[in-house]
Amino acid sequence: MTRLTSSGGNRLSTGRGVISQLRDVIPIRPLLRAEALRIAELQAQRFLVMTNVHAPAVPERVIAELPHIQVSRVSPLPVSGASHWSNGQWLVALRASEPLTRQRFSLAHELKHIIDHRFADIIFGAIPATDRHLAVEQVCDYFAACLLMPRPWVKRAWCAGMQTLPTLAQHFGVSEAAMQVRLTQIGLIEPAPRCDNTTTDWFVRTIKPKSDSVRYHRELTRRPHGAQRSLEHSGAPA
Repeated sequence: MTRLTSSGGNRLSTGRGVISQLRDVIPIRPLLRAEALRIAELQAQRFLVMTNVHAPAVPERVIAELPHIQVSRVSPLPVSGASHWSNGQWLVALRASEPLTRQRFSLAHELKHIIDHRFADIIFGAIPATDRHLAVEQVCDYFAACLLMPRPWVKRAWCAGMQTLPTLAQHFGVSEAAMQVRLTQIGLIEPAPRCDNTTTDWFVRTIKPKSDSVRYHRELTRRPHGAQRSLEHSGAPA
């Protein structure tokens, strides 16, 4: 097991806690899918401003050095990443055997779990129980994409002529698969059907049937790097 620590053991300090400030953005009520995605992107943008990051690739330390967060790389680990509150801090485990690009994405994904933890039962309360885990995971993936590949940065790189997946992925420190999904989200390349993020409700698409009745199809979108993650909780986090 390898632990991530900052040089000199310092932790980021920006006055009132970064995570607390990001939680202030969350309306304490059930959210529609479009609302949850917009809030995730806003939180990612604010996080970068608060941690003084203005260009790719976003360094791991801006998450690993936050107060009350301890990040470890663990092998073996059955999932890509997991978060657990214990003894006054969040323990974030990343699967050490995975590529560093995936570990970076997993770390950002777990940060969103931590931010939403206090209010998750409320803000995702309108989602059917059978769909809730997938919905939460997709919002966390979207937050990670927004954090590591901010919309203005990607557009700037694209307009500067950086338009191949390998080049963009290396520039942003992400996998090519994650980069491709982000390009479709932003609208720089044509989306595959599963990348459609335009619906306003949770994974529900209206399908026009041959008859006059209305049917619904529950859409399961593919995650950028296809790894399952779990979130464990114990006690009340700070």
